[in-house]
Amino acid sequence: MKTIAAFLRLVRWPNLVFIALTQLLFECCIFRKAYSHGMIAAGENRQFVFLCLASLLIAAAGYIINDYFDLNIDQVNKPDKVVVNVLINRRWVIFWHMFLSLMGLFFTVLALPIAQYWHLVLANIASIVLLWFYSTNFKKQLLIGNIIISLMTAWVIGILFLAKYPFDVREFLRADQDEIRFFRLTVVYTCFAFVISLIREVIKDMEDMEGDRKYNCRTMPIVWGLNASKVFVAVWIIVLVAALTILQLYVLPFGWWHSALYCMLFIVAPLVWILARLFKAQTPEAFHRLSSAVKMVMLTGILSMVFFGMYYS
Repeated sequence: MKTIAAFLRLVRWPNLVFIALTQLLFECCIFRKAYSHGMIAAGENRQFVFLCLASLLIAAAGYIINDYFDLNIDQVNKPDKVVVNVLINRRWVIFWHMFLSLMGLFFTVLALPIAQYWHLVLANIASIVLLWFYSTNFKKQLLIGNIIISLMTAWVIGILFLAKYPFDVREFLRADQDEIRFFRLTVVYTCFAFVISLIREVIKDMEDMEGDRKYNCRTMPIVWGLNASKVFVAVWIIVLVAALTILQLYVLPFGWWHSALYCMLFIVAPLVWILARLFKAQTPEAFHRLSSAVKMVMLTGILSMVFFGMYYS
């Protein structure tokens, strides 16, 4: 039982729940309501389940290999949470990374026939490779690692869209209103996922400065300094708050009062709170609280998809 609990910690099970919930809500509340209106083609459910499994397995493998290469840093930053070589042998950690990566690729191929979706299969292979190099190299470099993780977060939604509606410029120019609406909603949520993930990644770098500096990492707080990194995060928070506020002003004429109120109370207001606390934070504990708050905003942002299921029903 202790080993199972350690394995679940290793694969970051709460984050996997986030991924599954994101894809489930996108499938049920956006695709099936705003685009397909509940008319599901043959094999649609099977494709979704396999794509979701692929995303979860690839993400789990990424978390595993990250902990494998971060062992020394984690022993400084969070010694009480180390799993690798404490609860699970390093050889088994590598085995599980390889096994889960291969299974993720296997389910990708099952969901997306290579002849038609070779570019998406290749994209998931690239995701596996990028997560490996992120853990070995990119994570320690200025901004590159942050951008990679943010892109991986957005890709959780992007792959579902491209599996439903392969992007073709000529077809897009002939798209009907439902297809355009589906595309717009996909852009909104992929951009939100990218920006909120980028914000959280930089805050986590601030939290982990001590261990990162000891092992010669070149993360933003170490290279640019803490104050400049806070300004970087603050700018993105302001951009996100402004974009979300403008979006609510756009939907209000359609009578979307409930979604607008939800967004302002549970997404925008917490972001403003994070912004207010950001420049006061100095300790790892304070940055950890901010990181947890950003994660809650990620959750409330994901849950906002429910409103599209309500309004388009």
